[in-house]
Amino acid sequence: MGFKYLFGPVASRRLGISLGVDLIPAKTCSLDCVYCECGQTSRLTLERAEHVPAGDVITELQTYLGAYPPPDYITFSGAGEPTLHSGLGRIARWLKAACRIPLALITNATLLPRPEVRRELLDLDLILPSLDAASPAVFAVINRPHPELSPGALISGLAALREEFAGQIWLEIFLIHPVNTTPEEIGLLQVAIDRIRPDRVQLNSLDRPGTEGWVRKAPPEVLEAVARDLRHPRVEIISRFHHRREIPQYRSDLEEAILEAVSRRPCTMEDLVLTLGAADDQLRRYLDVLELEHRIRPEIQDRGIFFRAVRKRP
Repeated sequence: MGFKYLFGPVASRRLGISLGVDLIPAKTCSLDCVYCECGQTSRLTLERAEHVPAGDVITELQTYLGAYPPPDYITFSGAGEPTLHSGLGRIARWLKAACRIPLALITNATLLPRPEVRRELLDLDLILPSLDAASPAVFAVINRPHPELSPGALISGLAALREEFAGQIWLEIFLIHPVNTTPEEIGLLQVAIDRIRPDRVQLNSLDRPGTEGWVRKAPPEVLEAVARDLRHPRVEIISRFHHRREIPQYRSDLEEAILEAVSRRPCTMEDLVLTLGAADDQLRRYLDVLELEHRIRPEIQDRGIFFRAVRKRP
C-alpha cells in the first residue's frame, strides 16, 4: 500500500530507521538553501496553513502503526519546512497518545521566534534545528532566506525553545567551505551555541547532490578543525549511516516505492536497499526500466551514483 504523506522508513544518518511525515507541498519553505537535496524552493513563504489535511495524515499514521513494525523514530521532515503546517501540534499530540515511538522534528528553525509554534513542539522528544550562519551576509549566501528573516531572530527563537522544551535539541550546522568555516563565522556560531545550549552540536556536509552545483563536500580536515574549535561537550561530525538491523521489505509495488523515495531526495542504490529492504538485483531491474522511460535520471557524485526523479513540466 502506498502512502501520500508518509515516506520510508528511511535509513537516517542521525536517527537510525526513521518513518518520515511530510506535511508540506514540495519546496514550500522559508529558506532556499544552496545545499538542499530537494532542489530549489518554488514557494518562499512564512505563512502557516493546513497545507495538507491533518485528519488524512492521522489516518495514514493509524494505518501504518497497525500494519508495520515500529521504526526508531517518527520524524516530521520532507521537501519543505514542517513548522509551516498549522496542524503540526495536533498531529504530534495524536501520535503521543497513540504510540510510544519517539517523535522528532527536522526544522530550519525559522518559525521558532513565534511562541505559538514553540508551544506546538512540546510533545516531541527530539528537535533537530539547523543554524548554518550567524552573520547576515553568510546567512544570505547559504540559506537565501525569506526577506523578513535574520539569523539573530533564529538564534533568539532557538534560545527561547531551550528554555521551554524538555526534550533533546541537536543543533545542526551545515558546513560549506570556506563560506561559513572562517574564524570569524565560527566565532559567531560559538556565541550562538552558548545562548542556545543544545544537547549536541552536529556538523554536516554535502552527502547528496545539492541545489547549486558549486556546493562541495567539506574536506574531513576542515570538519575536524571546526569540531575542535567549537566549545561544547558534545560536538559530532555526522557520518555515513550504518544500519543496526535489516529493514523488512514492506512494499510489493517496488516501482512506485522507488519513485516515491527519489522524488523526495536523491538516493544511491545503497540508500534504496536500506530504505526498501529489497535486494540489489531486484532494484536494478526497476531502476533500468525507470531510467529508460526517463522517469528517473542518474547523477554522479563523490559518494556514488544518485538517482533523482524527473519532474514533469507544468
